[in-house]
Amino acid sequence: MINISDTIAAVATGMNQGGIGIIRVSGKQAIEIADSIFIPNKKGKEIRNLSSYTAAYGNIIENTGLEKNNNIEKVIDEVIVLVMRAPSTYTKEDVVEINCHGGTQVMKQILHLLLRNGARLAEPGEFTKRAFLNGRIDLSQAESVMDLVSAKSDLAVKTALSQLKGSLKEKIENLRGKLIHNIAYIESALDDPEHYDLDGFSDTLDELLMEMEKEISHLIQTAEDGKIMKEGIHTVILGKPNAGKSSILNVMIGKERAIVTDIAGTTRDTLEEFISIHGIPLNIVDTAGIRNTDDVVEKIGVDKSIEAMEEADLILFIIDASVTLDENDFQIMDKIQDKQVIILRNKSDLDYVVKKEEILSRLDKPIIDISAKEQTGFEDFYKLLNDMFFHGSLSYNDEVYITNMRHKEALEESLRSIQLVRKSIADDMPEDFYSIDMMAAYERLGYIIGEAVEDDLVDTIFREFCMGK
Repeated sequence: MINISDTIAAVATGMNQGGIGIIRVSGKQAIEIADSIFIPNKKGKEIRNLSSYTAAYGNIIENTGLEKNNNIEKVIDEVIVLVMRAPSTYTKEDVVEINCHGGTQVMKQILHLLLRNGARLAEPGEFTKRAFLNGRIDLSQAESVMDLVSAKSDLAVKTALSQLKGSLKEKIENLRGKLIHNIAYIESALDDPEHYDLDGFSDTLDELLMEMEKEISHLIQTAEDGKIMKEGIHTVILGKPNAGKSSILNVMIGKERAIVTDIAGTTRDTLEEFISIHGIPLNIVDTAGIRNTDDVVEKIGVDKSIEAMEEADLILFIIDASVTLDENDFQIMDKIQDKQVIILRNKSDLDYVVKKEEILSRLDKPIIDISAKEQTGFEDFYKLLNDMFFHGSLSYNDEVYITNMRHKEALEESLRSIQLVRKSIADDMPEDFYSIDMMAAYERLGYIIGEAVEDDLVDTIFREFCMGK
């Protein structure tokens, strides 16, 4: 079992080559341990003598057990150390960060010295876990730290930052405050009816719960947008061979990522990219052209395309408008009738053979005319994409988005409890019935911010973090 009273250390910048590496140390002995391996360039600048948020330049040395002497002790690296004293730190503990050169071997040697002098190697996410356990942040803020680290679009960054600053925490605490106030009033009225009057209370409570129901329902509705912001729209490009799928992918990502030739069937496997277009995050998959084929390798690619299609949030169906529709097009149309689809009628720079009416008679989905060669029509496509997947504009505002499935499930459970209270009010049940379901809603909302959560859940959440965070 992890002992949170231990002093922990880890490389915070990742074990790779870079200009600068940072080793983070946190705990009661952080200053003492770091001081034991650091010799400052100027006397009096020892780590133990530094005030909080003060840096010092010097060398990390390997202590041989003799008196400190530069002639006999091995210099590992020249560094800058930053001292942050509790409680005004990330973990609310004493923290020392050693800024060294970014070579992996240098960072390993410094980390090894810290461990040899009394620190313990931090578990993944243990610095943030200590920030949570020590009360600096709540659980929703802790989870937003990992969201921020793994963010792949501007919207994901803004959403994670908003939650890190406590936007979700504030909403949840406000909802819980209303619930607990009314629970307390009911209990007080039942215990002391002479001083607390329940006449008309049910109607007042029902109005309050109706507003809370709307607020929680709205938060739940944001989860779809929040999931897209965090994970991206899982997008699959489909079409028959030589329709221009790979050319369209190359235009969207702004580089020659996929091989483009005039030979049908060039793409034999799926090709995946994460891209952000005008802030819209897409997990995009280019697939092999779907057609009937006797080529064993190409058939494997076609099967993978069909499998990717089944898992997609969005299908980009590419039609080569310069040639007539055929059985390969019709086969794809039949398979995607029930999917979210945008039809891209490609090669608008050539004479159209395929009319929109002909497409819509077989597949009633929005159509955008584009030319991968001339790179035209893509802005209309991006606008349609925004309108199709987001409730309103993609320009970020102060909206709180639910980006975590755990949060969504807790909100749904709290909503059900509130609806049960309102049903009890409508059925004219006694007031003590209200408290049971109101307390259930209060507890499920607390689950979001880390109130009364099981230790196993906390451990599971932080195990998903990267090392050194």
